[in-house]
Amino acid sequence: MPSPTDTFTLEGHVGFLLRKAHQRHAAIFVEAAAEHGLTPTQFATLWKVTELGKATQNHLGRLVAMDPATIQGVVRRLTERGLLARADDPMDRRTAVLTPTEVGIDLLGAVVACAQRAHDAALS
Repeated sequence: MPSPTDTFTLEGHVGFLLRKAHQRHAAIFVEAAAEHGLTPTQFATLWKVTELGKATQNHLGRLVAMDPATIQGVVRRLTERGLLARADDPMDRRTAVLTPTEVGIDLLGAVVACAQRAHDAALS
């Protein structure tokens, strides 16, 4: 009977290759943006809130493809750094509405060039 390893190559599997590409891009991004202290997930979150002007945490998580626990942690860290402001939705006090702060917008402007360098390096 043939072994499963005779008919399948992990290194050629799309999921394996995508994970390797993601890990490589994340490492490049972290190195490029090291002076600013933003991770790729924090950058994406701050970018999307700034783009929208405001967003609920739940909606934001869906937009940046993060599960509720992950987006909660990312938002907490960005809020603690003063990059996002959090307020209760006047229509539903259980819902958090997030807006970028001026500090967050300024930092985002500085990190965009880093994100572009990471993008270019990952594709080269």
